[in-house]
Amino acid sequence: MTGQEITQGSHRGLLAGQVVMITGASSGIGEAAARLFAEEGAAVVLTARRAERLNTLVEEIGAVGGRALAVPGDVAVAADVRRAVEAAVEHFGGLDSAFNNAGYATVGTLLHETDDEVYDRTMDVNVRGVWNCMKYQLPVMLASGKGGSIVNTSSTAGRYATGASVPYVASKHAILGITRAAASEYGEQGIRVNALVVGTTRSEMIDEAVRQYPDLEQAFIAPQIQKRMASPREIAEAAAWLCSDRSSFVTGVAMPVDGGISAQAKAG
Repeated sequence: MTGQEITQGSHRGLLAGQVVMITGASSGIGEAAARLFAEEGAAVVLTARRAERLNTLVEEIGAVGGRALAVPGDVAVAADVRRAVEAAVEHFGGLDSAFNNAGYATVGTLLHETDDEVYDRTMDVNVRGVWNCMKYQLPVMLASGKGGSIVNTSSTAGRYATGASVPYVASKHAILGITRAAASEYGEQGIRVNALVVGTTRSEMIDEAVRQYPDLEQAFIAPQIQKRMASPREIAEAAAWLCSDRSSFVTGVAMPVDGGISAQAKAG
């Protein structure tokens, strides 16, 4: 058995009967999505680098009747991604949807002061990670003949210069390009590909940045019409809808889940 598996109970919900792969699942949006998708009836295949946290999450999902499989790995490593996709097929019989959510960011510095290693890691996780995931997810969906749904996590930094680091902004723009191009290529095969344009969301990464630079809290909140950060669950709800059949005529979309940033003229 690859990773740790829990299989219990029966489900009826928004994602009933689906097998969904979720990356970056050990914390933040990914963890919230793992719990929500399982609540909505999906069998979830969870991947992230922190194996212990993944295994604990799988146990917690199983304890409330969910179905989950932990496959630790790094989305920047193609072999790790392939192993997770293969595990979905082996343990749950296929792959219906994917939420490619894993991401990497650092506190912004000026371009000329940014280390090459920061650029490389940001692009490896955020861009190559999505590339690796789709490269192995798509053949399984094509082979099933049933189509599928893929949701990639971008950011308001994928549309605007938000003050985040240049590598992060570039990587999140690239995710939108990959999403739109793939939606165009696979639409006739019934595979939908969409992206979430996520506003500032409570997470370990954000909390750590605020601890280091307390003034960032207000800077994060100020552009948002609702004057607050999102909870990880709120982002996961949007991803669940895009993975479900209720969004069956939605593809190639960069869907804002950003507290109203996109609605403001100064942002667009």
